[in-house]
Amino acid sequence: MTRMQRSARAAAVALFLLIVFVVIPLAIYETHRTDLYYTLSSVALLAIASGGVWLTFYIGRINIGQGAYALAGGYVSAVLVSTYGLSFWLSLPIAGLFCALISVLIGLPILRLRGVYFSMVTLVLTEVARLSALALPVTNGAKGITSIPMPGAIGLLGLTIVPAFDSFAEPNAAFYFLSVTMMTLTFAALWRLVNSRVGHLFAALRQNEALASSMGVNVPLLRVLAYAISSFLGGIGGAIFVAIAQSIYPSSFTVNDSVNFMLNCFLGGLSYVFGPMLGTLVLYFGWDLLFQTGQYQLLIYSGVMILLIVALPNGLLSLRWPSRKAP
Repeated sequence: MTRMQRSARAAAVALFLLIVFVVIPLAIYETHRTDLYYTLSSVALLAIASGGVWLTFYIGRINIGQGAYALAGGYVSAVLVSTYGLSFWLSLPIAGLFCALISVLIGLPILRLRGVYFSMVTLVLTEVARLSALALPVTNGAKGITSIPMPGAIGLLGLTIVPAFDSFAEPNAAFYFLSVTMMTLTFAALWRLVNSRVGHLFAALRQNEALASSMGVNVPLLRVLAYAISSFLGGIGGAIFVAIAQSIYPSSFTVNDSVNFMLNCFLGGLSYVFGPMLGTLVLYFGWDLLFQTGQYQLLIYSGVMILLIVALPNGLLSLRWPSRKAP
């Protein structure tokens, strides 16, 4: 990478951080549109879950079950916080790790098979998670879990690093900064991962698994690793979403959400790490914009998506930069 390319990348990162952490909050403050904090927080969390789906695409697998892990992560956090009084900040990594463990148990047998079987299994995962939430006593069935406490303060050596969220005049602003911070860290980690040695092995799986296996690469292990990271991100996104909503129900994440997580990746660009972030933003606001068309909303939405996928197979980001395969 040349010095000019590094400078351009650093400038793009600085601009992104400026817009997300300074420009948008100032614009909301000036316009008094505090409702946008909740909307943009939702977009950020959906982008995190979509980033996990993108990683499974990166190894050549289609994941249509991320909604299951978002739902599971949300319930784990809700139960730990509401029933056992655990801090939200501790429940967050536990929710992600729980989802990663479940994905390993599921992935070990099916990720050794052809990709079509993996896709078929993930297609039913979200419905299985929903039915489990309806049946298990700990999830409170169809009534769900409500009145979930807001995240408490984080202190160190007697100093308050993060105040309790219920102490803010506008708690949704606190959730906004939490969500976009987690989104920024997630995609920074994904970018670092795909540019690491492990990421190069992931790319080799997508290109030719037989050749990678013949060179001594442990293909099943790498598949499970990628799927575990993907599910971890789904659990994290679901846990934060539940904290914002302060409630969770079996219908909080459905099959439609799992499909949308996948579409976010297609729309933004499968060849770009940051494709899911852009795809989530466009799909979320695009769907709301089409609401004005009434009964034709779904028809127009489907037609536009088909046209975009046909005209831009590498997603919206390919409009700006020449398409190239991820390293």
